[in-house]
Amino acid sequence: MYDDSVVNVAALKQLHNQQKPKEQTTDFTLLKQLCSVHAPAGNEAKMKEFILSYVAENQANWKVQPQIIYGDDFQDCVLLVFGKPNTVVFAHIDSIGYMVRYEKELVKIGGPRFKDGYKLWGFDSKGEVHCTLRVLEDAKDEKEKKIVYEADREIDRATDLAFECDFRETSDSIQSCYLDNRLGCWVALQLAATLENGIIAFSCYEEVGGGTVPFLAKHIYENYGVKQALICDITWVTSGVLAGKGVAISVRDSLVPRRSYINKLIKLAAQSGIPYQIEVESSGGSDGKELQSSPYPFDWCFVGAPEENVHTPDEKVHKADILAMLQLYKYFMEAL
Repeated sequence: MYDDSVVNVAALKQLHNQQKPKEQTTDFTLLKQLCSVHAPAGNEAKMKEFILSYVAENQANWKVQPQIIYGDDFQDCVLLVFGKPNTVVFAHIDSIGYMVRYEKELVKIGGPRFKDGYKLWGFDSKGEVHCTLRVLEDAKDEKEKKIVYEADREIDRATDLAFECDFRETSDSIQSCYLDNRLGCWVALQLAATLENGIIAFSCYEEVGGGTVPFLAKHIYENYGVKQALICDITWVTSGVLAGKGVAISVRDSLVPRRSYINKLIKLAAQSGIPYQIEVESSGGSDGKELQSSPYPFDWCFVGAPEENVHTPDEKVHKADILAMLQLYKYFMEAL
């Protein structure tokens, strides 16, 4: 199935060298805009609208104008189909957050970290709201600590709240809330500008266990025959995956994807000259989990930059890893 003879390595290296961006000229304005969109899991409509607007405004300058698929049958997901696709890139558009319960209590959406003083925002029936997260210290167990909001007015029950965006850029890093996974969405939209053949799938609900990948996988497999995927998401800095050392290619997390496909990607990465790291974990998950559980024979691999301060307002990713991630996606999509 994976025949090296069909991969023109020299041509791919030449393409990589031609497309390699210069770090000092990379514009992260779009990334800042993405990080500022309010879209906790289950309420991704604003991110869908942002992506559709961005595509409408920019696709005329792309190498190939994609077929754009969205609507009620796809909930808040968006598919961009380019040329004759062989591979799909999945990038989830939702974020972690909190929901207002009763008596000012906050319930977590996904797995956000919490710290007294975090600034939150959202929208309720009275308009935009801003508040401060407070941690009540009456519980001995960290997991049992109650979190509430402090605001100048009562916030409607069931309002979802997100971290306020404080986007910080230095010469070598980006720091902000929701780099997981707005950075994955940024890479996907940058990829779209030069992609000739492939599918980009913007999915929902990932931070709360998924739910949209199964019907996306069904549509993609049954209509295009595509059965290999890349998971465009952000992973963690650990003792074995370091900041500034390249994009992570995950061999396993809580699941183990098919090794022949992973080996193919690792071999391509080694040929590319793009910095990468091999990740091996015993826990964690992504949209790949739903692909592996689906009735369709998808091969998949998680490929993403590592970040520090996971699921906080201060997520931090090294610029070198961001650029390596983008270039490896371009390389993989050309090769696959």
